[in-house]
Amino acid sequence: MECLEGTIEQVIYYNPDNGYSVFKVKTERGEVTVVGNFPPLSPGEYLKLNGQWVNNQKFGQQFQMESFSLTLPASTKGIEKFLASGLIRGIGPVLAKRIVKKFGENTARVLNDSPEKLTQVEGIGQVKFKEIIKSWEEHREIRDLIIFLQEHNVSTTLTYKIYRAYGRASFDILRRNPYQLALEVKGIGFKTADQIALKLGLASDSLERIKAYIFYLLEKDNEQGHVFSVEAEIKEKCQQELGVNSERITEALNSLLGNQAIIREESKDGDFLYLPFFYRAQEEVASAIVALSKASCQVPNFDLNRKITEIENLQGLVFSPLQKKAIASSLEKKLLIITGGPGTGKTTIIKAVVAIFEEWGKRIILAAPTGRAAKRLSETTGREAKTIHRLLEYKPKEGRFKRGPDYPLKAEALIVDEVSMVDLPLMYHLLRAVPREMRLILVGDKDQLPPVGPGNLLRDLIDSGIVEVIRLNEIFRQAKESLIVVNAHRVNQGLSLVYPPRKDPTSDFYFIHQEDEEKVFQLILKLCQVSIPRRLGLSPLSTQIQVIAPMYRGLVGVDRLNVELQKAMNPASSGLKVGAKEFRVRDKVMQIRNNYDKEVFNGDLGTIVQINPEKFGVLVDFDGRLVSYEKEELSDLVLAYAISVHKAQGNEYQAVVMPLLTQHYLMLQRNLFYTALTRARKLSIIIGSYRALHIAIKNDQPIRRNCRLKEKIKALIEGRPENWRLY
Repeated sequence: MECLEGTIEQVIYYNPDNGYSVFKVKTERGEVTVVGNFPPLSPGEYLKLNGQWVNNQKFGQQFQMESFSLTLPASTKGIEKFLASGLIRGIGPVLAKRIVKKFGENTARVLNDSPEKLTQVEGIGQVKFKEIIKSWEEHREIRDLIIFLQEHNVSTTLTYKIYRAYGRASFDILRRNPYQLALEVKGIGFKTADQIALKLGLASDSLERIKAYIFYLLEKDNEQGHVFSVEAEIKEKCQQELGVNSERITEALNSLLGNQAIIREESKDGDFLYLPFFYRAQEEVASAIVALSKASCQVPNFDLNRKITEIENLQGLVFSPLQKKAIASSLEKKLLIITGGPGTGKTTIIKAVVAIFEEWGKRIILAAPTGRAAKRLSETTGREAKTIHRLLEYKPKEGRFKRGPDYPLKAEALIVDEVSMVDLPLMYHLLRAVPREMRLILVGDKDQLPPVGPGNLLRDLIDSGIVEVIRLNEIFRQAKESLIVVNAHRVNQGLSLVYPPRKDPTSDFYFIHQEDEEKVFQLILKLCQVSIPRRLGLSPLSTQIQVIAPMYRGLVGVDRLNVELQKAMNPASSGLKVGAKEFRVRDKVMQIRNNYDKEVFNGDLGTIVQINPEKFGVLVDFDGRLVSYEKEELSDLVLAYAISVHKAQGNEYQAVVMPLLTQHYLMLQRNLFYTALTRARKLSIIIGSYRALHIAIKNDQPIRRNCRLKEKIKALIEGRPENWRLY
């Protein structure tokens, strides 16, 4: 750390959203460039800085600020320069000169203590006066808040988020209950709020701290796919992590339960804790499914078998008995699940069902959980398909779906494809918009990974016994020629893989035996840079070539692969540094959170086509649609040269490369390997050890998820008293 003092001569750049600034500062050693996150500052202000010297490849030597203190200019020349900077709305160079001429060295004191005296200055009427005072107060509040929180190691960026959320109430909230920030300000979690709270002197066993930590644990469990948390586990974690006694934890829990901030459910298996929305979603999905299953539906008034034969002749196909049953059930049943692996004809069935409904004069809607899945469904059927969010007309600014009980969907049938990706909350919103007269046909692969969000919906619906399920298990002739399809089904059955004839240049599947991690990485690099692009006629940077890794850590984990593949495949002298990551033009990137304003969703892949280093802006091409990102939005983007299996779910690529080593032991699971294998359309290459491959195929014990949808449905079907009790 070095210390530096001086007066701001020039503000080169300032981002009002996060405070990132570039200044020219006059010091004893001459004029230097200072960078960092600051409050709004102006020429003339005096800075005391702690930080370090860094060498920017483009701009040369700069002083990177770590902490600072400041004072308003002491001289009349300095205060005039400060006011003339335009920072205070309503004051320009001419008015700044008049104000300083009137009040001299007392100008700052007048602004702070006697602002009404400004009306004595020519050109400042009541309207101008109000504008100046409002701007001055905002300026002073954000400066004071930044300086106050800086003492508690809170970044300027987070301080801006706090101020935007609460304005002048920020100080009161910080002193009264800093944990409120974790619940209401995006980007501030329990750990940051806890750090502020403890430094501000809140007791380590305060009820507010324990309650905030309980919320944090429940939300973390939801992020891990659980609908509820086990109360005993929550209590144990509170004791271990917070160091508080059980009586205090019980008191905090009772307070939350009393306010209905959380819901407790008692069952023979223990006591469970829910955030209210997830409890309501599970209850209402169970009720809606049971109600749909009991509702009657209109059956076709024509010979269905004859119609299926006509479709066969028209499309030049011969349906299997199971496919015919699936088509007939789609027109006769109120609620149906069609499940099967790759090559079993799910898409063929959807096309036939759509054709028959349209000939019958009935409207049918097609939907899928992701943009890519919807686009693929539209391409294969020749009909419009929407994401579920678009179908339900999500209103991002209002945070709600327009479609619902008062404004339901209008059609005789709804087909949802890739339903294995649909989580409990999304199904809750969908079912609210499905009228009782509508058929619901759910299509997906039950053996893929469960959704990223809470619940295990497809498996729970199948296991509940209330929905008719058509299980497609026959691989059709064309698909049988694909080793990707053949091996996916063998993996699903726990059988060893079938390998292509030695060095077969036409195979769509290869396993390369290699146990050395560094050699595995070198092979991945060679395949992505040379072999696969040459074989498929693609650019090495194409989003149709995808590396999928089981884990984030390790030499061939997602994190290291992204860094090294970027260096090798997209070298550049400079890029845009955002924390530990760097973005470059032509980089493959992935959106990792749903952004309904921009209509980009978790898992969407794109390519960076433009970077604006001055404004920290990035322009990304998502399948021909350009989407712009500002600096604070860049946390939603990650490099995507390599991605996890969960992030790949629902997407398909022409070529997939996957490392599979014993170092990935924690993630060597059958459904994970099966999901990765089925992401490839034309070429799948696995590199790793036979032992890791054996473990992945034999390990059919997926991680358990806390959800009770199946039990709720069964209780409603059987009409028996619920074996749980709410507190």
